[in-house]
Amino acid sequence: MISVRLDKELEKELEEIAKLTKRPKSFFIKEALKEYLQDIKDVLEAKKRVNEPQRELITLDELKREFNTIQKKFSL
Repeated sequence: MISVRLDKELEKELEEIAKLTKRPKSFFIKEALKEYLQDIKDVLEAKKRVNEPQRELITLDELKREFNTIQKKFSL
């Protein structure tokens, strides 16, 4: 178990959201922490990859073409 102190404003916001959604405050704390940790992992992975000599890069035009192809394929 971990104990966390929140400032009054943040705690008030958390309580309001919990009441409105009828979910426990711990649900939102866990979800927020999961998202934050995943964001940090993504940043660390990106920093690692940027220095890899074998990385494959594409131009913005190539990315747009690929996106349009996928968009048409799946009727998005």
